Formats: sequence, C-alpha cells, structure tokens
Amino acid sequence: MPSSIRFGFIGAGQIAESSAAAINSHSNASVVAIQDLNPERARTVAKQHAIGKTYAEPREIFSDPEVDAVYVAVPNKFHVPLTIEALKAGKHVILEKPFAMNYTEALEAAEAAKKSGKTLTLGMNLRFGAMQQKMKMLVEEGFFGEIYHAKANWQRRTGIPKLGTWFGSRELAGGGCLYDIGVHLLDLCLFVTGKFKPVSVMGATYTKFGNRGKGEGGWGKSERSDIKFDVEDFASGFIRFEDGSSVSLDVTWACHTDVSNRMDVQLFGTDAGAHVLAGKVFTQDEKTGEYLTREIVPGEVPFTHQERFCNFINHLLGTEELCVTLDQALVVQRILDALAESSATGREVHFDS
Repeated sequence: MPSSIRFGFIGAGQIAESSAAAINSHSNASVVAIQDLNPERARTVAKQHAIGKTYAEPREIFSDPEVDAVYVAVPNKFHVPLTIEALKAGKHVILEKPFAMNYTEALEAAEAAKKSGKTLTLGMNLRFGAMQQKMKMLVEEGFFGEIYHAKANWQRRTGIPKLGTWFGSRELAGGGCLYDIGVHLLDLCLFVTGKFKPVSVMGATYTKFGNRGKGEGGWGKSERSDIKFDVEDFASGFIRFEDGSSVSLDVTWACHTDVSNRMDVQLFGTDAGAHVLAGKVFTQDEKTGEYLTREIVPGEVPFTHQERFCNFINHLLGTEELCVTLDQALVVQRILDALAESSATGREVHFDS
C-alpha cells in the first residue's frame, strides 16, 4: 500500500478550491498538479493551495508519474471520457457528480475501472455528515421498523448556477437541477435507507425560470456566453422499489416558495419516522399514544472524518472501506435517466432487472 496519495485536478472551477483544501488537510495526501482550460484560473487555485504544477491539457496530468489519483470536476459531458483516460493511464479517480451524461456512459466508465484495477468513486459529500451516518445506523438497527416510504427534497428559490454557462446546456450538462442537486438528495436517500433496487420510475420536469433569464443564484465561475438555457429547473419523481417501498423526489433550482433554501430526507417507518438532516425522529408512546420528538446526537459514526476525500484517500491507503460503490452510483444514474425519460414520454419507466 502507498504511504501517501498525490492528486492531480482536472478543472479549477469553484468546487476545486474546497476540494484542494480538503485533500491537503489529510496528513497522507496532497494536490501536486492542476489543469484547466483557463490558465489564469488554474494558476489562482494553485497559488492558493500550494499546488506545484499547472498544466494546459488533461493528458499532462495523466502522464505525470507523480500523480497517483485524479479528481475530475469539469462539465458533465467530459466526465466519462476523462475518467476513462485517467483509468487507462493507471490513475485512481474520484469524480464529481453526476456520474455521467447517461447510464450507458456510466456503465462504460465502470467497466473501464474494472479492467484497469484502479479505484473509481463518486464524491457524494452528503453521505458523510455525522447525522446522515447516524440515521443510516438507526435504519440498519431496525429502529424505524419497515421503511415503506421516504421523501427527498431540495428546493432553492433562486439557485440556478450562473446563467449563460454550461450548467444550463443540455448538450454539456445532460440535465439541470435533477443532475446537479437532485442527484445529491436521491443518493443520500438511497444511502440512508439502503434501497438500491428500483423497479419503476415516474417523473416530470419543467423549465420555467432559467429560460426567461430568472432564478440565478451565486454558484459558478465559468465565463458567460450565449449558451441557451434548455434544461429543467424543477423536477419531481416517484420511484418504486423491489421490496414494495417508494421514494418521492422533488428538486428545484428556482421556484416561488417561502424560504430561499430547503433540503431534507424524510423517513416513514412502521415504528418511527425522521427528518434526517434535521436530526429528529418521531415515535408514538405505546401506552399513552402521545407522539414524541427526539433530537438525535450522532455520537460515534463509521466515517469520523465526515469527508469524501478522506474516505477515498483512506481507502487507497488500505485503512477504510469505500463509501460510494460503483454499483450504487450506477443505480442513482439509472434512476436519474428514467426520471428524464418518463418526463419526456409521459409514461412510467420500468426496469427489467
């Protein structure tokens, strides 16, 4: 096993700054190289985080013998092609969400990882919060009884990433709010409940704000251009699972609502319910019939660092189990695709297996 993991970054956008800080804070890891098509942006991130090398092309990262692992954080269209190149070059890969533009692409990346013998994972950061881990533990202990339904939602009032950039382009992003933030809440919901065997999906998506130049939030450093906004800024879905349970998903980049931002996963079980991110569980006293609300204190959890890069690094060092598996990531991508397909056709999408 290696004693230290050296990272190369593909992409120097806004997310690269916090990612570099997280990696460099690990005692056995560092970011040694960064590449971006905008050289000034790459130099800025490199200076801020003591990254020694800046490159103009991804192939320079892939051919650098001092790079052990690659972090891919670029427009979604390039996720899989760059991931496959990195794997073929003998690099481990941690990939920003979403996995791919579609399920077929994601399968290609998963197959490339198996052939290379290298580790590929998705950086699904919401899994690692102490409260989320604790709720998953309670589910596994049977505290909630049978979980027959869950709600996952992330609603932003004005949260569209910078208009006129790749975020709003179906050709470059594959989708809008569903692929950008919906993926986070869907992944978290499946992670906490342990439900990764969907059988059918019904979905509806809407484009009501971004196409009118409205609803922009503060995210994104990409330069504005004349890119047309043609992705969804509102999505809703209903997923059924093999065990008979269901999940509803609601996600918006922009909508008229009472608060600027709302996100949570709500669990409905036969013995108890919960608001996962709020850390509250709800039960009924069997003797009095009184409903009780309990504030959960996470305590000791499997991933004490609560950080996606730490998990990836520790896994490569041989000290920790990988949290986000390829099989799980493929299920999430398949559901996202099915939601988009259902919206386009107006029909429920059924999975053969």
